[in-house]
Amino acid sequence: MGKIVIAIDGQSGCGKSSTAKAVAKILGYTYLDSGAMYRAVALHHLNHPFELTDQGSVQKALNQVKISFQQNPKTGKQETYLNGQNVEDEIREMKVSQNVSKVAAIREIREAMVAQQRALGEAKGVVMDGRDIGSVVFPNAELKIFMTANLHTRARRRLEELSSMGNVTTLEEIKENLAERDRLDSSREESPLRKMPDAIEVDTSHLQFEDQVNQVVQLAREKIEKVKSYASNN
Repeated sequence: MGKIVIAIDGQSGCGKSSTAKAVAKILGYTYLDSGAMYRAVALHHLNHPFELTDQGSVQKALNQVKISFQQNPKTGKQETYLNGQNVEDEIREMKVSQNVSKVAAIREIREAMVAQQRALGEAKGVVMDGRDIGSVVFPNAELKIFMTANLHTRARRRLEELSSMGNVTTLEEIKENLAERDRLDSSREESPLRKMPDAIEVDTSHLQFEDQVNQVVQLAREKIEKVKSYASNN
């Protein structure tokens, strides 16, 4: 009783996923990693190329893709599996980042992923982040967050993330990648990135990670109390 759906949308590299994971842990909610799902499809496309403009090829590829999430018993972290294989590290690599936006723009792929996401969120008590969570996947989410940050901050954070994984790249290369992803995500025909009128904007450019997490948790708790109060009075 009183559980809600929390939809977190925003630009690449502004801390959506890490924030969503932390918020879910604090609230005891389930974290649904929509970005990882699209990254997994992009990885499948890289390993088993198919024609993105051909509906038949796309559908055939989707029939060969099974995405699941499992918690690592050693680290307690949720990891992404593609057809039974742990691909959590591989889907974070630069080669996937450079291909995920064009893969995610395909209507058939988005429809397949959205159907899976909605099914996972039916029981509520979930936190999901992505580009179209509040606009398409969960338009009736009780709490919608739109996260943003300036390009330099996002690129620096992504560089630190990739470096910690042993991936070698440059800040300039990441800036170019993020800027292009912003352009593609905002201009694509299928489910473009946009801030919904009922979404609360959180600019993380000058926030410490703990501060941005606490801000979203506070907003969530306020919304949860309103839901509980409404339920008890009706």
